[in-house]
Amino acid sequence: MPYKVLVVDDSSFFRRRVTDILNKDPNLTVIDVAINGKDAVEKAISLKPDVITMDIEMPLLNGIEAVKQIMAKAPTSILMFSSLTHQGANATLEALEAGALDFLPKKFSEIAKTTDDAGSVLRQRVVELAKTKGSLRRQSVSRVQSSARTATSTATKSINKFDKQPRTSLRSDRVETAHIEKISSQAVKRSSGKNYQLLAIGTSTGGPIALQKILTQLPADFPLPIILIQHMPAAFTFAFANRLNSLCKINVKEAEHGDILQPGCAYLAPGGRQMIIDGTANLAKLKIIEDNSEKIAFKPSVDVSFGSAAKIFGGSVLGVILTGMGSDGREGARMLKGKGATIWAQDEASCVVYGMPQAVTVAGISVLSLALEDVSPSIVKEVDDG
Repeated sequence: MPYKVLVVDDSSFFRRRVTDILNKDPNLTVIDVAINGKDAVEKAISLKPDVITMDIEMPLLNGIEAVKQIMAKAPTSILMFSSLTHQGANATLEALEAGALDFLPKKFSEIAKTTDDAGSVLRQRVVELAKTKGSLRRQSVSRVQSSARTATSTATKSINKFDKQPRTSLRSDRVETAHIEKISSQAVKRSSGKNYQLLAIGTSTGGPIALQKILTQLPADFPLPIILIQHMPAAFTFAFANRLNSLCKINVKEAEHGDILQPGCAYLAPGGRQMIIDGTANLAKLKIIEDNSEKIAFKPSVDVSFGSAAKIFGGSVLGVILTGMGSDGREGARMLKGKGATIWAQDEASCVVYGMPQAVTVAGISVLSLALEDVSPSIVKEVDDG
């Protein structure tokens, strides 16, 4: 039976366009449209769609407020359409915090080179989100909002630490996993005793909220530099880094060419380019490069950044693969493991999309499969006792 989709937008042209694209997939059917946020909330409750595509700027009730009400009254997988502007980025991040699971640029020319390719991307994203369980969405939203409230109350001391640098202000397929150790929050009691020089995290769909959940729990004196690779448009990464910086005790910034890796700082790979680690383990620097290669689908790519980390830090890396579509990160994680590094993956139950973690798990690269809520305490225990 096809997944049911509700299309929400105040533009009749855009509603028709999205409807036509989605209905080309036999696994999807648009059951209705809504012309504003108020209409969307009412139809989400009455029609119970599997997925909602949601515009942000609408009359009566905007997309962000509509997401909040839907997640409170009738939790549903929501895909936001966003403009690739600074304002659009902040609004989209607010929608993700409110409970939306994913987003795409509203201009289809910014999704892919051709209309057909853009339509394929949209259909694939909607199908993946339709598979997400409602219970997970409710738990995810509750945990993140609680984390954000706690972190906000303690983060204000760090927000202005680097005011002199405004631009860079630091701060389902069943899988056989018998070889992977699964742990619960009660079991995070031991460390391998290994010494680390870098924490590397790669993610995609569902990553913004997962990263917020993890990073807000790290202490201000976290002893390692952190690299973050999140599949995200160029217009979004600066706003996302600043948002994380305002919530976290550690420092978070959008990475820039020439940045020297420092303990307690997280560097978010800028959208549309590749982030490479260069130099030596004792003086590691970041190179931000343009990448016009058609062989590498993602910019930034987890594989590229993880591969460079393997060359500079060898086995002294703790790599974590979080929720995301596809398999980016598998080969980079394989390179790291080949050097003796430790690789962990998020577990299926807590992922929005179990693509990237599944790829490293099935390949036998990861050694732990962790629920999202266990990732941060496990990281702290592992590196503090190393």
